[in-house]
Amino acid sequence: MTGISAIPPGLPLLLGALLLPLFGTRLRSVLVLGLPLLALILVWQVPDGPGLQTGFLGYELSPVQGDSLSRLFATVFAIMAFAGGLFALNRAPVVELSAALASAGSAIGITFAGDLITLVIFWEVLALASTLLLWSAMTERSHGAGMRYLLIHLLGGILLLIGVVGHVTATGSVALSAMSLDTPAHWLIFTGFLINAGAPPLSAWLPDAYPEASPGGMVFLSAFTTKSAVYVLLRGFPGADILILIGLYMVFYGIVYALLENDMRRILAYSIVNQVGFMLCGIGIGTEMALNGAAAHAFTHIIYKALLLMSAGSVLYMTGRRKCTDLGGLFRSMPLTTICGIIGALSISAFPLTSGFISKSMISQAAADQQLAIVWFLLTAGSAGVFLHAGIKFPWLVFFQKDSGLRPPDPPLNMRMAMMLFAFLCIALGAWPESLYAILPYPVDYVPYSYTHVLTMLQLLLFSGLAFFIMLPYLKRTLTITLDWDWFYRWLGPRAISQMLQVVSRWHAHKRIDVLRHLGHFVGTLFLYHGPQGLLARTWATGSMVLWVVILLGIYLIAYYY
Repeated sequence: MTGISAIPPGLPLLLGALLLPLFGTRLRSVLVLGLPLLALILVWQVPDGPGLQTGFLGYELSPVQGDSLSRLFATVFAIMAFAGGLFALNRAPVVELSAALASAGSAIGITFAGDLITLVIFWEVLALASTLLLWSAMTERSHGAGMRYLLIHLLGGILLLIGVVGHVTATGSVALSAMSLDTPAHWLIFTGFLINAGAPPLSAWLPDAYPEASPGGMVFLSAFTTKSAVYVLLRGFPGADILILIGLYMVFYGIVYALLENDMRRILAYSIVNQVGFMLCGIGIGTEMALNGAAAHAFTHIIYKALLLMSAGSVLYMTGRRKCTDLGGLFRSMPLTTICGIIGALSISAFPLTSGFISKSMISQAAADQQLAIVWFLLTAGSAGVFLHAGIKFPWLVFFQKDSGLRPPDPPLNMRMAMMLFAFLCIALGAWPESLYAILPYPVDYVPYSYTHVLTMLQLLLFSGLAFFIMLPYLKRTLTITLDWDWFYRWLGPRAISQMLQVVSRWHAHKRIDVLRHLGHFVGTLFLYHGPQGLLARTWATGSMVLWVVILLGIYLIAYYY
């Protein structure tokens, strides 16, 4: 197919990311706001089926292949790129804006990838662009967090690539389609997807990295990586039962850690893991209702989560503070930011007439339809937990509670306009759900505003709010650090390696065995690169990275053929 329908919708954003530094401030602003709108137009020009095909190493690739699911995710990615660019326009350095456009373009590229090779290429571009978004904050903490982020996602990319190689070798097909978890290759692909989704045990990369970005950078980061993973799981593994268990773990993991947190942006970062857990449950249930619910919830989540992060970013931008213990009483001088934050909080809590209500309830209804009583009960309990940490705790501690004495005004006009746009969308989608239901991948036979749904949710939110204020004396934040899964590779790992080296060194001195000397030299080299002074926080040599790629590929090939 030729013409405008064959143009990859993410291409203008990727080209714009490369060319943006060449232009002046005024033209740069036009590109940051205009290119996402151009991408949105191109998204809706892609027809169902292949829009562009090409050959590579004897395989037929489909870099542009559309359907309703692709258009749904690409649409919200383009909207996010526009609103995020508007929010970050006033102070973001050019490198951050370029990285944001590249992230959006690669995420849109993933949604239209009809083959696994194209998917892997855009997958890696997204990882690199997101890392650059982190580093563009230009702080010591963002540098270390960015390096850890990059290494985790390169690991996921390597696993994905090895799985794709195994899948293509076994089937002779590069098409991106539904797969079953019946081969090592499919498990590796599945694992690569889950790493980007923030699934256990590597979920700590998300709250470790995202809060270290700039106020605008975190808004972009919240949208593309995890939701691209949700998209490919919807595409590749619908109905995989294990996703229900993983999703439920993520739901409650996010709630517990968000309730423990004192940093407002880490609260919202853990909330991302929590919300993706709802989506994975829907994908695991696998019915048309559940898949519609997961897709719709990804769409609405990108918008209300960005709104919450915009309000938190505005507070950080105007006060320079991010700890809840340092904030409070800001509603007096930041009324618009407060209102937008409350709308985002109500949306994530699935309050009736907000966007979260019309999407999250579809997943719960799908569990009920399949008579998954325990899953339905746990999802309902999870909804109550969301209201506790994101629906009440975040706005209460940041904008109300005690008076911190701070009197900053609302942020600049462009930041206010971005928040108002997404606040409007949260209300509009909640009040007119048909506009979203019309573009879901399957026909929708669901009425969200039934008497039972509305009454059940209002009761749940009412008693959750009552429980929060009763337990408020026990929820006071202190200047502490919450330990997460990354404790194992950031604290325990270096110390375990150090102890092992001491044992090897003493044994080597006693035995004088050549083999041990070479082994000790090898381990010592690893320790030099990844010891306690630089574990996952220093630049790895190219040779070291190539070594690990070869080792992992070799392990897979041995397991596959023998």
